[in-house]
Amino acid sequence: SLGISTAIALGALVCIARSAPNTGVAGAYAAFTCAVLVWGWHELAFLTGWLTGPRKDACSAPLHGPTRFNEAVQTILWHELAIIGMGIAIAALTWGGANQVATWTFALLWVMRLSAKFNLFLGVRNRGEEFLPPHLLYLASYFRRRKINALLPLSVLAGTVVAVVMIASAIDASGAARTGLLLVASMLVLALIEHVLLVTPLPPTLLWRWALRSPATTAP
Repeated sequence: SLGISTAIALGALVCIARSAPNTGVAGAYAAFTCAVLVWGWHELAFLTGWLTGPRKDACSAPLHGPTRFNEAVQTILWHELAIIGMGIAIAALTWGGANQVATWTFALLWVMRLSAKFNLFLGVRNRGEEFLPPHLLYLASYFRRRKINALLPLSVLAGTVVAVVMIASAIDASGAARTGLLLVASMLVLALIEHVLLVTPLPPTLLWRWALRSPATTAP
C-alpha cells in the first residue's frame, strides 16, 4: 500500500508543478486533489509505523507535563519534519505561479492537524484511541481525557474567522483563485467539525463502528 501511495504522491507532485501556472477552474481542482493525495502519503506512512519518530514507547511520566510533552514530540518528530519538508517542496514547485491552491491546501491540512494534536495532548472528551492500529497504541498514553481544554475554543474561533474571510474573498475572486478558495474553505469547515467532535458527548465510534474490529478480536 505504501509503495502504491508513493507512486501516486510522486505523480501528484508532478501535477502540482504543472498546474501552478494554470489559472482555470480545472487547474484549481487538480492542485487541490494532488495536494490531498500527497497528504495521504504522509498519513499512510505514519499509520503504518514507517514514518513516526525516534520514540516508540508509552509515556514514562504521564502526570509530568514537560516530560510528557518532550516524549510526545519524539513520537511524531520524523513525521512532522517530513510534512514541513514536503510543504516547502510544494511551495517551491508552485513559487511564482498564479495557482497556489496546492500550497494553501497542504498548509491548511498541516495547521489543522497540528491543532488537533495539541488539543489531544491538552485533553478532550473523545480521544479516538479506538482508531489507532495496534503498533501505535502507545500514542494513547500521550493523550489526556478532559471535557474540554482552553485551546480548543480558540482553535475553532480562529478557524471560523479564517473560513469566513476565505469565503468572502472567493466572492470577489474568479477562476482558479475562486474555486481554490472555496475548496480550501470547505476543507477547513470539515476540520472545524472534527475539532468540535473531539468534545461532543457522543461515542467517537458512532459513525465508524462498522469499520472497527469487534472487542472479541481486538488485542489487549
